[in-house]
Amino acid sequence: MEYFIAWWNLENLFDVANSTDRPEWLQKKLKSELVGWNNTVLNNKLKQLASIISQMNNNNGPDLLGVCEVENKTVLEKLVDALAFTGRNYAVVHSDTGDARGIDVAFIYDNDLFKKPAKKDIFSHVVVKRNATRDIVQVNFQTKSQQKNDLVVLGNHWPSKLGGDLETEPYRIIAAETMSYWIERIYANFEKEVPIIVMGDFNDEPFNRSITHYALGLKDSSKVKSKRSRKPYLYNLMWPLQNDQSGTHYYNSWGMLDQILVNRPLLRKESQLQLVSDSCQIFKTSDMLKSSKPRRFSRPSAGRNFDPSGFSDHLPVTVKLFEL
Repeated sequence: MEYFIAWWNLENLFDVANSTDRPEWLQKKLKSELVGWNNTVLNNKLKQLASIISQMNNNNGPDLLGVCEVENKTVLEKLVDALAFTGRNYAVVHSDTGDARGIDVAFIYDNDLFKKPAKKDIFSHVVVKRNATRDIVQVNFQTKSQQKNDLVVLGNHWPSKLGGDLETEPYRIIAAETMSYWIERIYANFEKEVPIIVMGDFNDEPFNRSITHYALGLKDSSKVKSKRSRKPYLYNLMWPLQNDQSGTHYYNSWGMLDQILVNRPLLRKESQLQLVSDSCQIFKTSDMLKSSKPRRFSRPSAGRNFDPSGFSDHLPVTVKLFEL
C-alpha cells in the first residue's frame, strides 16, 4: 500500500467578510483586509485550490494533506466540499489557535485510508511567544490497513520574518525547540518508536539554525537512521531539491520555506511504514506560475494584486510512504 502525503500553504483562506464563526476581536482586526471577500470570491478561491489538489497523486488527490493559513473549520469543510468531485472520502482535523490574524494549521485526510483520530489523538502545542502565533498541530493517525500502523503527523507554521531575519529568528528557534520537545514526548508515550512526519511552512530555509540546530533537521540521513542516536533527529527531504531556479515561495529570490522531514522509523528497511526513496517533490503545474513565480490569488482589498485565476503564494510539497 502506498500513501501520497502533501503540504500546502493556502495563502489566506479566510471565511467570508462577516462570518458568524469569527470572534469579534478578529472581525475588527480583519475588517479592512477582507473588504470584498464575499461568497463569490471565496467559492472561486476554493475552486482554484481544489483544481490543483485534485491533480496531485496522478489526478487522484492526496491521501493526507497538511495545510496552513486556514481561518476556521467551516472554510476547511467548504474546501472538502469543493473536492467532492474527486470521489475521495475526505475528512478534516482543525485546531483553532490564538494567532493574531486567526490563521490556523489543519489536515485533510481520506477516511477510507486513515482511522478518524479520537480527541485524545489530536494535540495543539502552544509556541510560547510574546505575541500570539500558530500552534504546532499533532495528529496521531492510524492506517485502516490490516497492519493498523501508527503515523504521527506534525503540522507547522512558524513565525514570519516580518521585522527582519535576525530580529525574528529567535521566534522560529522557540518554535523549533517546542517541536523537538514534543517529538521526544511522542517517543516516550508510544510503546515502540513510532513513524513521524513533520511538515510545514517554517519561514526558514533547510540550512537555517532553527531547522538544523534546534529542530534537528539534518541533510545526511545516516545520523538519523542510526540506532545509536539518542536525539530526535529528522531527515530533511528538501535538500536535494534546493537550487536557485526553484523553491516553494518567491520573495526577491526562491526560498524553500515549505519542508517535509521524517524520523528514523520511516528510513529503516525493517519498518512497516517506510519513505519511498526520492519521492519528495515540489508540486507545480504551468498555470500555478506567473512570470516564473507562484501565481497568487490574494484578495480584492489588495487591488491590482488580486488575481481570480491565481492559487497561492506558495507551492505544495509532496512525498510518498509505503506500507509493507
